[in-house]
Amino acid sequence: MRPTFCCATLSLQAKKVQLDRPERSSYWEVFMSDNAGSKVTYFLVGLGVGALVGILFAPKSGDETREFLSKKADEGKDYAQRKARELRERADELIERGKDVASKQKESISAAVEGAREAYRREAGKA
Repeated sequence: MRPTFCCATLSLQAKKVQLDRPERSSYWEVFMSDNAGSKVTYFLVGLGVGALVGILFAPKSGDETREFLSKKADEGKDYAQRKARELRERADELIERGKDVASKQKESISAAVEGAREAYRREAGKA
């Protein structure tokens, strides 16, 4: 009867065989290895190729494209400044609301403590 192995055992044995016999790796195999550096490299190369193709096939001239990009950058800057101002105002409102709630809680706790003191004084006066 032959022993049976699960897929994980066969996979581990295959990796062991690969580790036991070193092979020469070509530059391409090393370059194509599955690691984060190569993935980032592929992304950057693709980004560069895409930008180059986009510029080559742009429907506008260089001056028009630069003007368009400059306008969009200014619009983006204005939008970011407006959103930052709105965020700051919202944060200020939330801070003020938090201070009001804390103040009301403080007054409520102070009133409860004062009521407890008064009750203690009455009870202490009876005894």
